[in-house]
Amino acid sequence: MTVNKDYIRYIREKVGHDLIFLNFAGGIVYNERNEILLQKRGDRNEWGLPGGAMELGESLEETAKREILEETGLNVEVEHLIGVYSKYFGEFPNGDKAQTIVHCFQCKPIDGELTADGIETLDLKYFPIDQIPKLFTKLHEDALEDWLSKRKGVFK
Repeated sequence: MTVNKDYIRYIREKVGHDLIFLNFAGGIVYNERNEILLQKRGDRNEWGLPGGAMELGESLEETAKREILEETGLNVEVEHLIGVYSKYFGEFPNGDKAQTIVHCFQCKPIDGELTADGIETLDLKYFPIDQIPKLFTKLHEDALEDWLSKRKGVFK
């Protein structure tokens, strides 16, 4: 097998929808007004943090940067690790089940233009901290709570 972005598809062809581990990385992207960038996800039509699955051969930082760019149009600087979140189980809209291991970073935009592709990302918006909507998963809520509490290097 070559190192490519079809790794999850390759695994799923062997195990179907059975429970597997998946590694993800993403981040809390904040602007100069300390507002948080959220993504309205195309697969759930709900708000969440930008991020996604790690590809073979990538570092966690590379995954976070790539996923944030793909989902938002922004290049970011990864400033530090907020936490590693590994106690969360999920079922995706297609029926796939996974225990996710998510690495969440604090990220600052360095260039680019907010762009929602209308498929994976329906909308992008910076929210003031006191106006953040309910997020689609407890994991994202926990990461946001850790960031707001200025925690670093959290393991859950």
